[in-house]
Amino acid sequence: MNELDLVIIGGTYFDGTGAPGVVTNVGVKDGRVAAVTPGPLATGPSTRVVDAAGQWVMPGFVDAHTHYDAELQVAPGLNESVRHGVTTVLVGNCSLSTVYSSPLDIADLFSRVEALPRPHVLGALEDAKTWSTPQGWVDALEQLPLGPHVASFLGHSDVRASVMGMGRSTDPDQKATKGEQAEIERRLEDALDAGFLGISTMTNPWDKLDGDRYRSRSLPSTYSSWREFRGISRVLRRRGRVLQGVPNLNKKYDVAFYLSTATGLFRKPLKVSLLAAADTKAEPWVQHIFGPLAFIANTLGRGRFVWQHLPTTFRVWADGIDLVVFEEFGSGREALHLREEMGRNELLSDEAYRRWFRRDFDKRFSPRVWHRDFDDAEITECPDASLIGLMIGQVARDRGLHPVDCYLDLVVEHGTKLRWKTNIANTRREVQDKLINRRGITIGFSDAGAHLRNMAFYNYGIKLLNRVHQAQLEGKPFMTVEKAVFKLTGELGDFYGIDAGRIAVGDRADIVVVDPAGLDDDVESYHEALMPAFGNLSRMVNRNDAAVTATIVTGELVFGRGDFAEGYGRSTKTGRFLRAGEARGTVTPVRHLERLVAQ
Repeated sequence: MNELDLVIIGGTYFDGTGAPGVVTNVGVKDGRVAAVTPGPLATGPSTRVVDAAGQWVMPGFVDAHTHYDAELQVAPGLNESVRHGVTTVLVGNCSLSTVYSSPLDIADLFSRVEALPRPHVLGALEDAKTWSTPQGWVDALEQLPLGPHVASFLGHSDVRASVMGMGRSTDPDQKATKGEQAEIERRLEDALDAGFLGISTMTNPWDKLDGDRYRSRSLPSTYSSWREFRGISRVLRRRGRVLQGVPNLNKKYDVAFYLSTATGLFRKPLKVSLLAAADTKAEPWVQHIFGPLAFIANTLGRGRFVWQHLPTTFRVWADGIDLVVFEEFGSGREALHLREEMGRNELLSDEAYRRWFRRDFDKRFSPRVWHRDFDDAEITECPDASLIGLMIGQVARDRGLHPVDCYLDLVVEHGTKLRWKTNIANTRREVQDKLINRRGITIGFSDAGAHLRNMAFYNYGIKLLNRVHQAQLEGKPFMTVEKAVFKLTGELGDFYGIDAGRIAVGDRADIVVVDPAGLDDDVESYHEALMPAFGNLSRMVNRNDAAVTATIVTGELVFGRGDFAEGYGRSTKTGRFLRAGEARGTVTPVRHLERLVAQ
């Protein structure tokens, strides 16, 4: 064998199929896995050597649910994911993409829903958007110094707004005409021709538009008729592609639509991936339904339905009242509708508004995602240092106030300098362990690139491996390492129909080396870092660099032990656009670009 470009020596190798790990050596040549053998490998003066003794060698993680669509244009290295072993990201989720709409419409679609700074989203797209078609988007993407590989859905709200106009597409009295529906389907076909995975849609009404033109209207896809949804499903079913969806999180009745459209009775089944399987604090009984519903759709209905699941506690932080869960009831939406702090303070101080908020808060049997329990709302930052570490519920009792009045008083007094955290879901370890093992539940919902001040799940894969490892050390295993690797890699590559998640000989060399000795308390710790591409916004991040010995993309060692390779994400392109159904082992050689991309 000729001299190899990179060798990984002595690690426990998991190929991504769920097969048990074996101690072996892995050789890489021209961006592909060239050898997997316990014997010696051909090295030379230029061969990179990674000593993986005592460590795990596995395919790079596939992050199936991100909102990196705007960030790609200004920081295409996507460092916060890659440093945690992610080598493939899926964008275009939740009905949102940057393909057809204008930069102004895209900024209004993304910013409030995904808690992104609107001026920077708008600026990124105004500077970058030269395309108006899916193939044009792909061509522009592949000119960037991509770090990881990128696959994409077409966003239903994006294409619907581009056909109908943002105003008509978000008017409840307007439905797509037959001609407009035909054009939506034609544009979807163009996206599928360009290699897109399918389409993502949203029927959850409490995700709202930003901007001044149509502020606080729900996203365009939520106004679609069932005829429109059925037409889109027919296209996807015929083409063998995927529908990614978010149901109505309050009423949940439309889950039946997603389940039924996945079924294959007397027709070809449709792959459907739905948000989200979680053990919520608000409705703990719901976790019992995910397995049975998937069984009904897939076994009885011969379908291809999966839930997306976050394999860690769903903990969020808020600055003042800036948190998406308040969108789920009317008084919360009214506060988030107002952008200026002075206007908000006037509203939050109004007694009639407070009575309205208390009524919403105290409704016992209304469907919800947020548990509305201020005894699970810990103050982490505040100008009044005496409050730090206290639950808002305790502060309310100390002051003799209703929890809502106490909370609103704190927001009026301190604004966004009041920072607090709460647990939304996945707090019961025994339920978590059972949930992730149920058939029909896949890993997803990291929301990487969104909610920059609210949460950080960039290291979701490391968190799962940490759970698995710690359970084994405690003598209470709930999942093998090889199954955890499969769920983070091969299972996702298979379902979405992309060339990712496997590292047998001939596969593209997208690899992560994980050191189990580095799976420690840092995996769950809190960190922030500045984001130069978005005006030095301080975003929530994860830092557990001792866990990741190496992240390798297309055979190139791009990250290891806290350091990125020189030129990574600026002048070196390691990633590419992954087309649905592409042949195994497809490699675009690593390129060093003449044009540097500004950080």
